[in-house]
Amino acid sequence: MSHVELQELRRSFGDFEALKGINVTLETGEFLSLLGPSGCGKTTALRLVAGFDRPTSGRVIVDGKDVSGVPPNRRSMGMVFQAYSLFPNMTAAQNVEYGLRVRGQPRSVRRKRVDELLELVGLGHATKRYPHQLSGGMQQRVALARALAIEPKVLLLDEPLSALDAKVRVQLREEIRRIQLELGITTIYVTHDQEEALSISDRVAVMYGGRIEQVGSPAEMYGSPATPFVAEFIGTMNRLVSRVAADGVVEYAGRRLRVDAAKGLPANERVLLLVRPETVDLERAANGAETEGSVAGEVVSHTFLGAVTRIRIDDGSGGRGLTADVSTSKAARIEVGSRVVARFPAESARLLSLADEALPVIDPDDQ
Repeated sequence: MSHVELQELRRSFGDFEALKGINVTLETGEFLSLLGPSGCGKTTALRLVAGFDRPTSGRVIVDGKDVSGVPPNRRSMGMVFQAYSLFPNMTAAQNVEYGLRVRGQPRSVRRKRVDELLELVGLGHATKRYPHQLSGGMQQRVALARALAIEPKVLLLDEPLSALDAKVRVQLREEIRRIQLELGITTIYVTHDQEEALSISDRVAVMYGGRIEQVGSPAEMYGSPATPFVAEFIGTMNRLVSRVAADGVVEYAGRRLRVDAAKGLPANERVLLLVRPETVDLERAANGAETEGSVAGEVVSHTFLGAVTRIRIDDGSGGRGLTADVSTSKAARIEVGSRVVARFPAESARLLSLADEALPVIDPDDQ
């Protein structure tokens, strides 16, 4: 039996439909991230699971029981919020102890549990410190320990790292995953950060416009996006509007390119050709030469990313052109303004049927 099920969950606020019938299932001990841009409905979904709000329709099932109408304090769920939400007049130990005290646990049990949890989150040395004496990362560790103190069946985390600096975010997300695996607790994690979701989740549910676009493992989401939105939102992707020209061949901006995924598709079908920048190989072009199976263009920018440099190419299509990730040492030999020829392995590309659909536009601030 699955541990947690969201069945056709809908939530409307007046005329605005924040959730449009989402369905997802978690097994016991699974770590699922709800990933998407601001306003996609992921926090609304988490609030429905926690019991802070009620669905307009649909059900939240835990261990086979419908808990949609059960108040939050009777759902056996622990919640960690974006804001640290610690009691400022209580020490770290007292904050963690709070839920146990409300439930009438004996003092000896409370002390033992608090000591265990603060050690688990790496704060055994800070039991007597008040929130203002703790860094942001330490405060969020206390909040996590407090959520775990009541031994919840499900752990819910709503953008818990977004207020922290980059280095602390990476450290704490690794700690959250370590603790989740150690305890084996079923976890739902809300984030807009794709790297965060892909690095710590068993599965990821990408949300957009109140719907779930795709659910799968991090590798599936990155390697086999099921919709144009997922292809755009997860990682960096070349999205080239094309048409099937022949068996195993697509036509993009007048070029014929071999793509294994086009085998068996009807001719003239409108498709979205998906190519990851790391699969694109660049060579300097003699006199701008372009051969079948390649795309020639002019280098318009370099973006230094450390060991890799991202190169953007104007391919004359009138669209966004091509992006290639190459080693920084190689990029040094491909100057801005030079002509290059781009190629990618036929087996590395993916295709999505476009029919007459428009491509989704994503605000860069949401990525």
